[in-house]
Amino acid sequence: MEWLTIGAFSKACRLSPKALRLYDELDLLRPARVDPNTGYRYYAAGQLEQARLVAWLRRLGMPLARIREVCALGPSAAAEEIRAYWTRVEAETAQRRDLAEFLIDHMTAGPRKDPTMLELRHSAHSDPGRVRPRNQDTAYAGSRLLAVADGFGPRGAPASSAAVEALRFLDTEELPAGNVLNLLDEAVRGATEAVQDAAGDPAQDAGTTLTALLWTGSRLALVHIGDSRAYLLRDGGLFRITDDHTLVQSLIDEGRLTPEEADSHPQRSLLLKALGTTAPDLRLHETRPGDRYLLCSDGLTSVVPEARIRRLLASGPDPDEAVRTLIAAANDAGGPDNVSCAVADVVETAT
Repeated sequence: MEWLTIGAFSKACRLSPKALRLYDELDLLRPARVDPNTGYRYYAAGQLEQARLVAWLRRLGMPLARIREVCALGPSAAAEEIRAYWTRVEAETAQRRDLAEFLIDHMTAGPRKDPTMLELRHSAHSDPGRVRPRNQDTAYAGSRLLAVADGFGPRGAPASSAAVEALRFLDTEELPAGNVLNLLDEAVRGATEAVQDAAGDPAQDAGTTLTALLWTGSRLALVHIGDSRAYLLRDGGLFRITDDHTLVQSLIDEGRLTPEEADSHPQRSLLLKALGTTAPDLRLHETRPGDRYLLCSDGLTSVVPEARIRRLLASGPDPDEAVRTLIAAANDAGGPDNVSCAVADVVETAT
């Protein structure tokens, strides 16, 4: 049999040697022969068809875990799986198109041309759930500040409470002129110190996530670290405006897991970032009258699908009703974790 070196095989199938090594590790495309002395990989010419299929599916953006499933199927079943995948991609692309329009508006928006004044109507609540003996979440909603923190470890409750409490001055003090993100960043530094004091001995591995929105009168400044989330409900569409800082999310981003596989992954709750471990995400969001924002801990998102969150969030006549309906949905789904929600509506007010 004629063997192809990894370099020759790479050129023939248009997959880089680095990608071929990764696919070997993932048991997606194993070499036909490995030299026992040098460890050098060799491939058979008959593997080119599978390699090209893998390359094409990667160009479609299909995650590696799903490519493995497709490659194990016969031609007809594989075709149906590709068709189903692309149908889903088209649906998600339509949602991303709406989000892109939102971001374009955000990047190009100039000063408001009318004297319309906006304000937040808000509500927040935290519930221990049906299983946990104590509540380590903290939720807060005020006229300028929304915040959710999810504590962990033996001192998780004091840690989450300290993080939110350290930000509450932003809700009552007049915001100075200048960069609101700098102000929020400084406040988070203070929150980090407060959490370190509240968590006590570092060996106890206690800490907290933090997701907060600060209202400036026309925009919202976001700070986020961990796996609590922020969502925007606009014109009936639900957009997640934060990224989870978790192991499974990093595996999804790398194509090693599908979102469906992540839901049942044994380490789905493993955080890669928490308050004080690294710099949080900071950014500004332009708002519109009618926008509804949701901040929540993973006690909601781990048991209630996003499609249902969208329906419940959209159906709540006011923020308080929306908060209570979402928390009830998490508890009806078993309530395995503490669950916290903060909801705020952007509304016009008389000048």
